[in-house]
This record gives sequence, C-alpha cells and structure tokens, in this order.
Amino acid sequence: MSRQTNADPGDVLVRVGGLVFGFGAVATIVTFVPLFFDFNRFPTFAYWLCMLMPAGFLVSLTGLLVSARAQRRRAAE
Repeated sequence: MSRQTNADPGDVLVRVGGLVFGFGAVATIVTFVPLFFDFNRFPTFAYWLCMLMPAGFLVSLTGLLVSARAQRRRAAE
C-alpha cells in the first residue's frame, strides 16, 4: 500500500469530519437505547453530543470542497 505524497489540503478535514461523524453516530445510538428499553434518561449533555454527527458531516463536506478547489487549480496550471 503506497501513501499519497501530494495530499490535498482538504484531506485532513475529510478524515477529521469522518471521525467526528462517527462519534456523533455512536452518541446518537447510545442516547436512543434508554428510550426503547425504559431506562432512565441520560442528562441533556448526552443529547448535545448527538450534534457531532451533522457537525462532522459539515467538516467533511468542507474538506471535499477545499480538495476540489485545489484540484481545479492544479488542472488550470
């Protein structure tokens, strides 16, 4: 497996956004479990962690746009 030597500037944003999205997805699953099994609800802070999912999506989308702009600049040169 070879590593890419000329990485686009948005690649890091895409990776970080994927991780943040994953944490948000896990938080969403964990906060819904008490609703189905009649356990005590989690504190409000746990529900705010679910907002990591759309935030991670936006970070990844920003990374894709940054990479596309960099690729377009290279093609124009």
